[in-house]
Amino acid sequence: MIDSLPLFHRIAGRPVVVTGQGEAAEAKRRLVERAGGQVVGNLAEGIALGARIAFIAEEDEAAAREGVTQAQKAGLLVNAPDRPMLCDFTVPSVLDRSPVLLAIGTGGASAGLAKQLRLRLEALLPQTLGALAQALLAARPALRARFPDAGERRQALDAALGQGGALDPLGDAGPERVAQWLSGADDPASETVEIVLRSADPDDLTLREARLLGSADILLHEEGVPAAILDRARADAGRRVIGVQVRHEETVRGLLVILRAAG
Repeated sequence: MIDSLPLFHRIAGRPVVVTGQGEAAEAKRRLVERAGGQVVGNLAEGIALGARIAFIAEEDEAAAREGVTQAQKAGLLVNAPDRPMLCDFTVPSVLDRSPVLLAIGTGGASAGLAKQLRLRLEALLPQTLGALAQALLAARPALRARFPDAGERRQALDAALGQGGALDPLGDAGPERVAQWLSGADDPASETVEIVLRSADPDDLTLREARLLGSADILLHEEGVPAAILDRARADAGRRVIGVQVRHEETVRGLLVILRAAG
């Protein structure tokens, strides 16, 4: 179970309440402006303008609690810096390769930890990542025409974007590679893979097993497979519970992963 639901909220051109003085308030104003939002420093004015989120960055504890209460009564989602118990949402550390954004959050436990993780990842992700994403967006019509079936399209992209693939985002694949790859992309083959778990701990999955779970189009699993393992699969992958006996001749378009519980 995750503690929070990660979302990306579009605020460009929209009012966002930011109250308070000091470094925390200034940091939130800069963040809102960076995302194109309209900073409103007064809660009542923000409510009148139709604001939907508020940063209550008051240094005084009583003022912060009062501001949070008023904003929540008005139906706004609230963040109060350094006061996670008052927050409806927390602000992650953001790695920017627009339009690719990586948000690293700790649920308010440690902003320092989130920052250090971001700095480590900064060194791994090339600056061309955003351009690659834009090229994939522009190629979407051609990609749909080449692979009309959604499962085959996803499988082809998984192979191209995977480690060592033609469009490996951590490699040297620039945006110019997208058209070249698409012109010569082969039809993906359907595949069935069986994974027999060694334990109920998801950390015991091998890298290959974790990759297969994250790419599966259909997931067939025994009743004894724990939720922590199932959570490693794509949320939109088809799922159903099976018995001990599985018809291996069953076919599926895309990648079928059979999960068996640890003995």
